[in-house]
Amino acid sequence: MASRPFVSTPTQYGSDSSFWVEYPTGLVDLSRTCSLSDHAEHSGPAPLLKAGQAEIPVEGHRTIRIDTNSTAMVIIDMQNFFLHPELRDHPPGLKCVGALQEAVPVLRSLGVKIIWLNWGLTEHELKTIPPALARGFRKNGGGGLGSFLPNNFGRLLMRGARNAELYGPLQSEFLKGQDAGTDFWIHKNRMSGLWGYQTALDLFLQENGITTLLFGGVNADQCVLGTLIDAYFRGYDCVVVKDTTATTSPEGGLSNLLHNAANTYGFVTDTASLLAAKRQ
Repeated sequence: MASRPFVSTPTQYGSDSSFWVEYPTGLVDLSRTCSLSDHAEHSGPAPLLKAGQAEIPVEGHRTIRIDTNSTAMVIIDMQNFFLHPELRDHPPGLKCVGALQEAVPVLRSLGVKIIWLNWGLTEHELKTIPPALARGFRKNGGGGLGSFLPNNFGRLLMRGARNAELYGPLQSEFLKGQDAGTDFWIHKNRMSGLWGYQTALDLFLQENGITTLLFGGVNADQCVLGTLIDAYFRGYDCVVVKDTTATTSPEGGLSNLLHNAANTYGFVTDTASLLAAKRQ
């Protein structure tokens, strides 16, 4: 797909209550704080960066401006079951651990909330799993969701089980953020954290006035993609942090997500760009 051309004049997208404004400089303002109708001169430059806002470079020669209080990083399924070498061979996923260890403290310092969105089933939810999903977790002769795993990893993706904890240093990273009030653990029971009416994630986002979501985690073309698409359908701004996202799928799984995120669903950035974020 060809690169999107720059707009020739400031251009507003959306409604009066939920809008973006794109400027000829390549800035796309997602903060929803200053519509073009608020400008005395619509063809003028973008308003100055305000306190509580940040600007992040993204692919396509653009920069996005976010309201940090209305932004959350959603980190999906970085759990032992998907990453621990005793349970899974996932080198690309393990590479994301270091990137997240860099990105998360920077985002916290900006005022961005950190959401760790993870599988975590209850006994009741285990009884409501649809057949396609149940079959998908019974590959290679495994016992499926709720079955016991070796080496004290507990029952597969059940709440409180060792295999459902965050992998390695990410568990302590979460606990540090939880103590500081910046990080939140939200359970999901499908590949998407936004699949149904008023999921725990959707309620959290609404209650906290979140409009912009940064995405990372595994697997890129499964749970990350599922949650991102549902977020896009619900009207959230979607930004993939590409070096915090990975998959075990064949070539094309990750690139498909990144291509569509950059050209349709929203934007793509990386950890280096987060580190370079401009703030007031």
